[in-house]
Amino acid sequence: MAEFLRIRRGRIGPADVGLPIGPRARRIPGLRREELAALAGVSVDYYTRIEQGRETAPSDSVLDALARALRLTDDEHTHLLTLADRAAGRTPRRRPADPQPARPGLRLLLESVRPSPAYVLSEVNDVLAANPEGLALMPGLGDWPPGQRNTIRYTFLHPSARTLFADWDRVARNSVAHLHTAELTAPEPTAALVAELSAASGEFAALWRRYEVWVKRGGETAFRHPVIGPVTLANDVLSTAGDGQRMLVYQAAPGTAEHDALVLLAMATEDVGTA
Repeated sequence: MAEFLRIRRGRIGPADVGLPIGPRARRIPGLRREELAALAGVSVDYYTRIEQGRETAPSDSVLDALARALRLTDDEHTHLLTLADRAAGRTPRRRPADPQPARPGLRLLLESVRPSPAYVLSEVNDVLAANPEGLALMPGLGDWPPGQRNTIRYTFLHPSARTLFADWDRVARNSVAHLHTAELTAPEPTAALVAELSAASGEFAALWRRYEVWVKRGGETAFRHPVIGPVTLANDVLSTAGDGQRMLVYQAAPGTAEHDALVLLAMATEDVGTA
């Protein structure tokens, strides 16, 4: 919690919150502790104790005030509250779930949404199941053993990823930001994946140190695919209650060129099978 607050304080400048910058250059970036404390309506001493890890049980009202002062997103605010629960030894607002195989109902949905590429993902983006189009959309993912298939590992370690994602930097940054949220609900698998990717990728290690927080709920992803060419697909994430499993679906409206591309992808994957 202290680390998260320190990093976030360093990213908000006086001008961002309507404070005068002053004539003298600052030795460190971001807000001073006393400035953030004033914005949040707490004493400097109290905030200092929080940031130094000496105050481990700030109230929700204090945390909400800090979140507003730091301009945190909803995802970041939720992350801060969860960090506070851990620091205070309180029962987490969401209990971690043990890893489970993809549920039969989700496997059935994978087949039902074809030709849309779809995956069942764990909290740390392990691919628990995928339809043939899902494996084909990320070339080489299906060549990995099932236990190695992970979309974040793919993004950073598979040689095809940098050419596949038209905006690789954005995909990589969002992937790491999502992994920070999983750190609280699935600490052991997150720690293992972070250790692996930090050792293998300096870019991952640098992004991990940025401590950005983001929960993927949907959007668009641009691909440069070797079979269907350049295509931008909408994506939606369906979360299931309690077990941490999510279904990620890439799709396009019928009658569009993007949908035709997905039909072509399905035709090229007839012998791939469902993972």
